[in-house]
Amino acid sequence: MKNITIKEVAKRLNVSISSVSRAFNDKYDIKKETRDLILKTAEEMGYHPNPIAQKLSQKKTFNIGVVVPEFVTEYYSNIIIGIQQVFLPKGFQVLIMQSDDSLIQELKNVKTLIHNFVDGLIICPTVFSENIDFYLNQVKKDYPIVMVNRVKRDLPINKVIFDHQKWSFFATEHLIYQGYKKIYHLAGNDNLTITKERIDGFKHAMKKHNLSNNYKIIETGIRIEDGIIAIQKLKELNDLPDAFICSNDLVAFGIINYLAQKKIRVPEDIGVVGFTETRMAEFMFPKLSSVKQPSIEMGQTSAEMLLRVINEEEVSLETVIFGGTLNIRDSSVRNRIEPNVEL
Repeated sequence: MKNITIKEVAKRLNVSISSVSRAFNDKYDIKKETRDLILKTAEEMGYHPNPIAQKLSQKKTFNIGVVVPEFVTEYYSNIIIGIQQVFLPKGFQVLIMQSDDSLIQELKNVKTLIHNFVDGLIICPTVFSENIDFYLNQVKKDYPIVMVNRVKRDLPINKVIFDHQKWSFFATEHLIYQGYKKIYHLAGNDNLTITKERIDGFKHAMKKHNLSNNYKIIETGIRIEDGIIAIQKLKELNDLPDAFICSNDLVAFGIINYLAQKKIRVPEDIGVVGFTETRMAEFMFPKLSSVKQPSIEMGQTSAEMLLRVINEEEVSLETVIFGGTLNIRDSSVRNRIEPNVEL
């Protein structure tokens, strides 16, 4: 079978070879009508551009490296979906690696991606942040980087983050408005920036409502079994609170499951609020109240940010801070009417 060349496509349309090349490389200096005609004609003739030649001519590999800490929750899967929605239509491949919340594995993943000549990196850091200096002082010099989540606001790097403090405050205040007074916060790993931010928001709400002596902060984890272990210990100590605000929905599921086994009613006896809403929140019994983070949009934004740097359209550092939604459902509602809160 004969291989159709770019020269033959150009001859068929009576345009220059460079015009055909610009059409396939989606350059700005070619009219949409002309580009569409060239692509349509090339497809009819059976012409396909040589991807290796394209990469060499544009000095790009069209590979993007992404490192995430875990796939236990839906959060990072949604971020990857958002990243792919931006990059795949533009001809990039997204190379995904998972660090399993290991500092050493995260560093190995980043170095592997660099050795595979990626055009840029999107890194969702693990629990510990010792790698940040390496990214700032070495990697950033040669590779565009965007950090997502678990990143300090003042870090001098392009980043996309969530306002954990504000939405932890709103979630806690919702419980208070529902009449819960003794509230325990089942927090994530103490080394995480987002854990500290959520604790700050939680404490702020409790202090505002003069409940500073009515709370505990318990480092828990992110899995269902972590929630079960935490509440088992509290039950053994006869120290159950009026309500829990959990590090994520999985921990909240563990709490609700254990309470159901012990015939303790939710929300009548104990209220429960999750964080980083999962699809299962609406299918639990009772349905779980949770803070929803726009994780797909955060992935899209991180990809768009990285693309601007790769294309040299953005020089100054960018920080995008997302807000969320407090989805109030049956697991935390004692009073059907509570004061309006400006979200």
